Order: sequence, then C-alpha cells, then structure tokens
Amino acid sequence: MKIKVGLLYGGKSAEHQVSLQTALAVIKALDTNKFDIHPIYISDKGEWIRGAKLQEPVENVAALQFKDGGTAVLPVALNQDLFPSKTDNEHEQIDVVFPLLHGPNGEDGTVQGMLELLNLPYVGNGVLASAAGMDKVIMKNLFAQAGLEQAKYVSFIKSDWKKAPEKAYETVEQELGYPCFVKPANLGSSVGISKCKDREALVKAFDEAFNYDRKIIIEEGIIGREIEIGVIGNDEPSCSVVGEVAPKKEFYDYNSKYVDGDTDMMIPAQVTEEEYALIKDLAIKSFKAIDGSGLVRADFFLTEDGRALINEVNTMPGFTPYSMFPLLWKHAGVEYPELIEKLVELALERHEGKQQIKHTF
Repeated sequence: MKIKVGLLYGGKSAEHQVSLQTALAVIKALDTNKFDIHPIYISDKGEWIRGAKLQEPVENVAALQFKDGGTAVLPVALNQDLFPSKTDNEHEQIDVVFPLLHGPNGEDGTVQGMLELLNLPYVGNGVLASAAGMDKVIMKNLFAQAGLEQAKYVSFIKSDWKKAPEKAYETVEQELGYPCFVKPANLGSSVGISKCKDREALVKAFDEAFNYDRKIIIEEGIIGREIEIGVIGNDEPSCSVVGEVAPKKEFYDYNSKYVDGDTDMMIPAQVTEEEYALIKDLAIKSFKAIDGSGLVRADFFLTEDGRALINEVNTMPGFTPYSMFPLLWKHAGVEYPELIEKLVELALERHEGKQQIKHTF
C-alpha cells in the first residue's frame, strides 16, 4: 500500500520562494509507485490550502501556489480537509507530513507543535530542536553548554538597542572587533546578514537585521574554511561526506545561494582523515545538543591550525537536488529519492516510538 505523504510548503516567511523550490524538487523525486503526494500550500499571508492529490508531475512552482477558492483555513481550526482523522471517510488521511518550510512559522517548531497535537508523523526535527535550531542565540548557548568550540558572539533585542544604540555598537567593538557578522537571530538562507568592517557598516547592519527579527546576533569574523556535513538519523545519527563552501563574494549570501550561484561547492572537501573524524564527532554532538531527529546540516569553520568551530546547525537545510545537503549524501552513496524515502522512514520510526510512551500511571 502506498504511503500518503502530505507536503507542507510555502509559508508566511521571507523564505517562501525557497520553500516552493524545495517542494517542486521533492515532488519530482518522490517515487509515485510508493507514495501518494498530497500538496498543502501555505500562502505568504498565512492561508492554508490543501490541493488535490497529484496525478501527474508538476513542472513549475506556479502550479503549486493554489489560490484561495474559499478553501483556505487557519491551522488552529485543525480542519479535516487538511488533516483528516481515521474516522473521516470523506477525505483521504495523510500517513506522514513532510514540512518543506524554511524560516519562522515553519522551521522553528510552530508547525511541529501543531503536528504533535494532531499526533501525526512528520519528517524532521521536533519542537525543541526546531525552535533551538532556528534561534541562533539559543542554539549557541546550547552548544556552549555541550562544550563545543565556536566563535565569540553577542546578541541584542530591538527595544534595548533603541534605548542605547551607541552602547550596543561599543559592546560589539570591545567584545568582538572587526570584521564581524550581524544576523537576525531567527532566520535562514542568509537573509538580512551583513559583514561589517567598521562602525558605519555596523550601524547599517543593525538596521537591516532588525527588519527581520526583534533579536539579532553578532559574531566575530573567523578566518577559516567553511565546511559542512549532513547528519541523518534519530537516536543513532550518521554523517555524510564533508563539503566546502567557497564564496566568490564577501560571504555566502542569499544571492550566492539561490540567484547567481556565484559560489564554489567542493564535495568531498579536501580534509585529512583526522579532520573528518573530528568534524563527524562534533556534528553528532551538535545534533544531540539540540535533541535533533531526522536531519540537520552542521556548518563549521576549519582553521589553519586544525580546529573545527561549530557555526550552526540547520534543521531544514536547502533541499533541492543541487543544495549542499542532498549533494553531500549523494557523494556518500545516497541518491536524492533514496534520501527522501529514508527521512520518511525515520519520521514513521520516531512516531511509532512515541506511541509507546505511557500517558497514565
């Protein structure tokens, strides 16, 4: 019997378009002999619209952006048209949900919490790991607790910065110096990130980052190679080969990732056996530090003296066939369709394990 997969994509997020590209890629890769595909589109206004089961391949993202024909609902309604129950004979029940959402309102634990309440299996990280992985400040605090070496950082919330902007700038200069990177705390895909070499750039970067979040993080600039590794699994995670990102610009920004492709990705990266073993060990420690499940991409800085500094983990990394995460696994011998199937299996495995937990005593 086919597994009915609900693909959840779009989202009220600055990464809406990235999510659409991911959904299109996954739809093309899913084996329709094994899976029925049920698209669920979240518009950029936050409307949820479930489309009909796909009967044929989808060629472009426009076909995935359903218009509200009176079917849009709020997720709090737990509408049966979206996620029907086993007792609902009018609609086809979904076996497992695959959230293909990037950024806030999707990758940050909000949707995962709703799916937990519905007791539906879903691909990827749970509520805690998703929330911690989205908030760079909380994530780095957890890494510090786990003893993982990382770049120095400071953070600010918008209200505090507005009260004393000069004090904020001085703190950055005293604690970190230049160059430094200013980032929204809760966003991905390099949206709102700036590299700063002086006070003038720092002031502009604060303004830019606070457009996207009420909290920002500033990190010291690290001289080192940007190394990434894929992790999949639940209680016993495994790692892919490592890759290296070599931006031709100042840093790996949004345009480099999704628009002009002005970045070299070297897979596998040229590292020693000792460096690979170190990065693998630290990647699994970072995965466990956030209580990860399903998948993460762990990003490191590898310095000339052989240190590996954890930068971040991404709990829903770019997932087109040309994104780093699937390419890392392809070079490890796991093709894109097989990777998707493995993640669905892990979701069902985790859900089954949760059903064994006692809720009475």
